[in-house]
Amino acid sequence: METDVVKKKTMKKLFDYFLQGLLYIAPLGITFYCVYLVFMFVDGLVQQYIEHFLKFKIPGLGLILLFFSIALVGYVGQRIVAKPFNVLIEKILSKAPIIQVVYTSIRDFLSAFVGKEKKFTQPVLVMVNKISQLEKIGFLTATDLSDLNIKDKVAVYFPHSYNFSGELFIVPRDQVTLLNIHPAEAMKFIVSGGVSKL
Repeated sequence: METDVVKKKTMKKLFDYFLQGLLYIAPLGITFYCVYLVFMFVDGLVQQYIEHFLKFKIPGLGLILLFFSIALVGYVGQRIVAKPFNVLIEKILSKAPIIQVVYTSIRDFLSAFVGKEKKFTQPVLVMVNKISQLEKIGFLTATDLSDLNIKDKVAVYFPHSYNFSGELFIVPRDQVTLLNIHPAEAMKFIVSGGVSKL
């Protein structure tokens, strides 16, 4: 009786893992399959046209055309679809101030990591306590704080270990040491609590 229950649980777990694997693989597989079909179609048309009029074959021309076609779709999507959609979202959010603050904060935070204007590119070591020689690794996010009427200080973001959160500190410029390491390595070191090697 118990072995039947164990077998059923094992089969259910195996089926769950299968479905989970399908969730990971299906979008990628479908995308590659669609790209392959479009490539074969475009390459066939292009090669047929070239052979008919120019009487020779150019291998890989379909791949180049496919690349530029996908790039064109991305450009059109970003310029014609994404921008008006973003404007519409901004208009809707302007009518809900609290939601707008949360939305813009998250958007700005994510764009600081992966956007065009990345902010977390300069890792720094900051002297937090001179008596105990306590130092923290963070990221320099602003060197000019004149808008806040603050002089001789900089803004440093300190990510938390084992968490996707952090704190912003305004610290004296002379307590900040620039680190000559890659930002991704610094972030990995901080988030792992110093376990990951630099």
